[in-house]
Amino acid sequence: MTFDEILRSLNPEQAAAVATREGPVLVLAGAGTGKTRVITYRIAGLLVSGVAPENILGLTFTNKAAREMRERLARLVDGPTAAAVTLGTFHAFCVRLLRKEAHRLGYLPGFTVADDSDQQGLIKQAIAQQGLTGSGIGIPAVLSMIGSWKNRLLTPRDARNQANNDFEITVGTLYGEYQSMLENQNMIDFDDMLLLTCRLFREFPEVLEQYRERYRYLLVDEYQDTNGAQFALVQMLAGERRNLCVVGDDDQSIYSWRGADVSNILDFPGFFPGAKVIRLEQNYRSTERILSAANAVISGNTQRHSKKLWSDLGEGDPVTVVRTESGDAEASFIASAILQEMQDHPDRKYSDFAILYRSNHLSRELETALRQASVPYRLVGGQEFYKRKEVKDAIAYLNLLVNPRDDQSLLRILAVPPRGLAQKAVDLLKMHRQTRQQPMSLALSEPEFQQQLGGKAGASAQELASVIRRYREIFRTPGNLTTQVREYLEAVGYLGGLQRIYKDAKDADKRRDNIYEFISAIRAYEHKKGEPATLEECLESFALLEENDRTAETPENTDAVTLSTVHAAKGLEYPVVFVVAMENGVFPNERAVEEGSVEEERRLMYVAVTRAREKLFLTRAITRITRGSFMRHLASPFLDELPAREINNARPEDILRPVSMEELERQFAEIFESLRK
Repeated sequence: MTFDEILRSLNPEQAAAVATREGPVLVLAGAGTGKTRVITYRIAGLLVSGVAPENILGLTFTNKAAREMRERLARLVDGPTAAAVTLGTFHAFCVRLLRKEAHRLGYLPGFTVADDSDQQGLIKQAIAQQGLTGSGIGIPAVLSMIGSWKNRLLTPRDARNQANNDFEITVGTLYGEYQSMLENQNMIDFDDMLLLTCRLFREFPEVLEQYRERYRYLLVDEYQDTNGAQFALVQMLAGERRNLCVVGDDDQSIYSWRGADVSNILDFPGFFPGAKVIRLEQNYRSTERILSAANAVISGNTQRHSKKLWSDLGEGDPVTVVRTESGDAEASFIASAILQEMQDHPDRKYSDFAILYRSNHLSRELETALRQASVPYRLVGGQEFYKRKEVKDAIAYLNLLVNPRDDQSLLRILAVPPRGLAQKAVDLLKMHRQTRQQPMSLALSEPEFQQQLGGKAGASAQELASVIRRYREIFRTPGNLTTQVREYLEAVGYLGGLQRIYKDAKDADKRRDNIYEFISAIRAYEHKKGEPATLEECLESFALLEENDRTAETPENTDAVTLSTVHAAKGLEYPVVFVVAMENGVFPNERAVEEGSVEEERRLMYVAVTRAREKLFLTRAITRITRGSFMRHLASPFLDELPAREINNARPEDILRPVSMEELERQFAEIFESLRK
């Protein structure tokens, strides 16, 4: 495509965003207005205008978004050119940069990424070392505070200096211990990826200049979700050229609880004086009545860039507000309404429907009602494949090959499967680390340590250390990764020892199947890479996976109704959407209102409404079981903000037709057939 052809394929506002090549640009992309299209076409426009692909950096928040952009870009320009553009998540960009540069900060290139259990284990050790065991300090609260500090680029010393109370002082001390243990084990956590990159750029300006010179054009997706570290990273990379284009929607900033700072997008013109601000308001997803409801709700916020969504998809059906007597009745209505919609529209699929809720606990009654009605559903946010114990154990075994200093992984697999290395071995390893300041894996291979254990335990330590040492050499040569992993997990006794870990044979078989599925994932990674892959690269790709990349209990391609929190549904769309529990104290959330976050709750409502393409139902219950008791609930104040002319207030009986005898017979026949199968 030529540059003129690119511009002609866009609406005027989108074209303006693509045509503005130099300087800072803020694209305010309302829900469903084509933000991915704008970013992709802007990159294509730069390429056809003569910008080298190596000079372009696109940063996203999910691998899914990066893949979609790259696929679209490959349809606009030739494949090799599209592949040469750097596109990926903030964390993927930073961790790959650190592989090359982290030696300047004292890390080895083979550092591993601490997962949730590693982090919890390190904090537990830090609490013990500070003599705080039994003090009631919660590990999740400590990790949350440390993550918040890292997102603001605060070191342990900074955190202690800025502490406002004794608890923050204590956590600041634990932060220092935790960070020292990470560094000693050549590990980083997810927040370190950003923190260390920013630190690298600040301490080594020549490195920053090198990356500024390479990435002359910078694009950021979902800019409203950036935190302090991401803002600092973008600002440093933009430099004096300021060829920075950010795309986002302040009205969809719903992640403050994980560090997102909406002021980054609200104050962008102040941070980058002279920035061009472009508003995308034409929605390509929803009908006018749905957008009218969304505009009405979000207009109640004062801290926002003004914009008003519109569509040429027609007026559409009114937004239906349904009041039921109880939570059970609400769930039963939704199940019946889905079946009726399927009957009225034979082309509908179950996957055309989504049921959204403010909090996860609201799914219980919905799941029960859907099962009773034989409506298939998929629950977003089930246990993630890579968080299963047996998979984490396998990854720990592999981590030891690329990072010999990873004590957390060694402690995790030392007795998995049981091999006679019990608490005595753990205590001796910890003593060795403390007295000699050496990694535990080194002690494991020393004859002196093996003699101290004696007997079967000493022999087991020798055998384990020998296998790890042998395969560490084998894995140095790229290629045949899948075969090597399978042989290694057999050689260390993990695959054959699952029966000794999980006494129930069926449970052991299921977990063994999960390990083979994990090995299949490695095979898929090798195939996708298309060239010999290293174990380090493979483990890094798994560490960088997000929830939407991971295997769920119910595959995404299953024809099933989606049950999801509003947070997890952001970025998705469905023909028919039910938003449940529209009650005061539930949506908006009571605690959020008490903490002064009502504007974010309103943004969350805006996100929920704009997931719907054709039909939107907002349901509420007069009574609901809350904290074990029946409680009456007033309607959500958000319902009062909806434009009356776009709303149809109804009871379930106003919408649902009586079920005919023929329909009952059909339903019974389907149930009988499913039971027979």
